This record gives sequence, C-alpha cells and structure tokens, in this order.
Amino acid sequence: MTVPATTASLGTVWTYPNNPRVAKAAIAAAYNGVGGLEYADFTMGATNRTPEFLAKFPLGKVPAFESADGKVVLYESRAILNYVTSAKADTTLFGKTREERALVEQWLSVADNEWGPVATAWLYPLFGYMAYNEATTSKAKADARKLLGVLDAYLLSRTFLVGQAVTLADITLATVLMTFYKTVWDAEFRAPYTNVNRWFITCVNQPQFKAVLGEVALCTEPMKPKAPEPVVAKETAQPAKKAAPAVTDTEALEAAAAEEEKAKAKNPLDLLPKSSFVLDEWKRFYSNNDTRPTAVDWFWKNYDAAGYSMWKVDYKYNQELSMTFMSSNLIGGFFQRLESVRKYAFGSLLVCGKDNDSVISGYFVFRGSEIPEGVLECPDYESFSFVKVNDADPKVREAFNAVIAWDATIAGKPFADGKIYK
Repeated sequence: MTVPATTASLGTVWTYPNNPRVAKAAIAAAYNGVGGLEYADFTMGATNRTPEFLAKFPLGKVPAFESADGKVVLYESRAILNYVTSAKADTTLFGKTREERALVEQWLSVADNEWGPVATAWLYPLFGYMAYNEATTSKAKADARKLLGVLDAYLLSRTFLVGQAVTLADITLATVLMTFYKTVWDAEFRAPYTNVNRWFITCVNQPQFKAVLGEVALCTEPMKPKAPEPVVAKETAQPAKKAAPAVTDTEALEAAAAEEEKAKAKNPLDLLPKSSFVLDEWKRFYSNNDTRPTAVDWFWKNYDAAGYSMWKVDYKYNQELSMTFMSSNLIGGFFQRLESVRKYAFGSLLVCGKDNDSVISGYFVFRGSEIPEGVLECPDYESFSFVKVNDADPKVREAFNAVIAWDATIAGKPFADGKIYK
C-alpha cells in the first residue's frame, strides 16, 4: 500500500504488513482522491516500544496515525478511517442521507462486533497465535454461516450494502471478510452464499480496492491449524530462534507480539502473597451448583478482600445498542479478547432491557487491588467504565449476587441475556 505520486499525503501510518484494518482507510482515501497514506518503517515489538512512539501513541498499539501537519495523532483503526474519509468534505462514503449514514454505522458495528469474535476464534489458531480448540472453532464456523446467511439474504436485491454505490460499509466489511476468503472459505464453503460472493468479488475488483489490495486470490484449500512444536527434553534442549509468522494478514500478529513480550517477564499478579480464595475453585463451584443460595453463600464465605478487588462495569454507549442479541455478542467479543487475564479474573456482564432500549452492566473480580494490565490493554477497555466498589457493603454484595445469578434488574430494565467470564 503506497501513496500514488500524484496524490498528496494525508499522513503516516505505523502498522505491520497487509493489515486489513489499515487497508480500509487506504481504500477510502483512494475513493476520495484527495490524499493518500504513507507508511513508516515499523517492526512489531520494537518500534512500538520506543519512547518516541509511546510519546505519541501511549497504548503502544497499531495501527497508529499522524496527520501530515503533525496536529492529529490517532491509534484506533475506526478513528483513522473516519479522519481519512472526512478529508473530502462532500464524500458520499458515509452515506448520502440520514438513513444511509445510520445503515453504514450499523454495518461497521457488525464488522467489529459480530465478525471480530469469529475471526479470533477461527483464524488465530491457524496462524499459531492461539491454541486450537475444536469446539471453539466449530462454533466460530457455525456463527460465520449464520452471519453469511443473513448477509446473503440482505444482498439478494442489492449490489452494495447501502445505497447504489460503495460506502464505508462495503469497504470495512469486505476487508474484514478478505482473510476468510483467502484462507479458509474454499469453493465448497462459499457455494451457498452466491449473493455474498458476488458482492465481495465486485468490491475487491473495483479499481480503488485493487490499488490497495492487488489481486485477491480466493481460497482453494483451507488452511489447517499449525501443529504444536515438539517437546524436547530439558537436558538436551537448545535455545531456538523463532521464525517470523508466515502470515501477517490479520491483527493476530499484533496480539502475538504483545503476548511474546509479556511472556518474558513474570506476571506481577503471580508475585502477590498467596490468597485463601482460589479463583479456579470458585469457578468450578459456580459452574456446578445452583447460584442462589449455594454459590453466592460459598463465594462470600471464601472471598479474600485483601487478595482480590471487585469492580462495577458499565458499557459507556448504551444509547447506541440495538438488538439485545447483538449486545450479547458484543460482550462475547470483549470476553474473547480478555484471554490473557482469564487466570486472574471472574466476571458477569448482563444485557438488561429490550431491543433498542437496553444497557450492559455487571461486575468483575480481579486478583490484586487494581485492574490487570491485560484488561487495560484490551481494545474494548475504553468502551467500558470500571469503578472499584466496596465489597463489604451489603448493597454491593446483593447487586453482585443478582448479576451472577442473572436475576438483576438494572436501571429499571429486566434481565434479557448475559455472559460469564470464567
């Protein structure tokens, strides 16, 4: 992805190669024709650890963007997409009407909240960034088929997702689905979804897409999960250099680099004084017993307030929630991206209310007195408020009990759905 010689630069992007979350902004720039993107020399795990990088982008994550005049720095792909697209005042990529703009936003949310968790569960194990789990992958495949069925029916009478021309909805969803089309969706898998296939091929063959993506070759043989490395006896084992992943066409490379960096140091939570409250024991007890009164009684009898802390968690953008099942999927995606702290956390988040009138709220229990680093680094963290509560307060205890028992009423709204992090 380069800036055409005849096009001014909108700014510089730091990212790993072939990042689809950057491709969408580059494609939008190509459609607007008022500026392109430049790409900084970047090495994952090195460049984004330097003081210079962190001074501009304190989360240390990519993609990261700095405008050509140096006045704007951004480090979320959706924000970068918005900034680049807005460079043309009369752009139609956001949609032409109020209704179209709302539909574009809907499909951007579908790409993030529905397809994001599917990509994590299905694709990450293929590239060696997560352990392969047959049940998790099977569920991801089923979720993908369900989403594709909905999309296929929607596209039956439409060329593009919104209106009669390409919008950010098409650009974003096509770049999200591209990795699936290239790696796991072979002809047999694609066969039932003729309308989706037609739409995708139409999109990626538009000149603006091709200028950024090149030719997109469809999968002929699905990738298989990487085999685990052979175990070598300690007395004969020799330090081995890790080869760079062969596939970088996913945000998993960023996650893998971050995990590798963390693995070099002992987690500070493991260095805390031993606690009488064993989180794994609580999770097993909670799973195998009635919540009220058995599990809640066990929890408060064994809970160690000195070794753990309790946090009230609320979604910041409840006014944007629509269907309750989509809100539940949003929670599921958040939980999947908290895999690194599973050993140190337990939580319950509920959807309360009804379609187009709901809230997401709940509680987390963390090892230690602060929010774990893995939670702070999660991309979804900024969408939630975490407030430490007094776990000795009877009102807090009853609210926590209701949340883990899924019988809570929050802001006057009855329980609709929920998910447990354990």
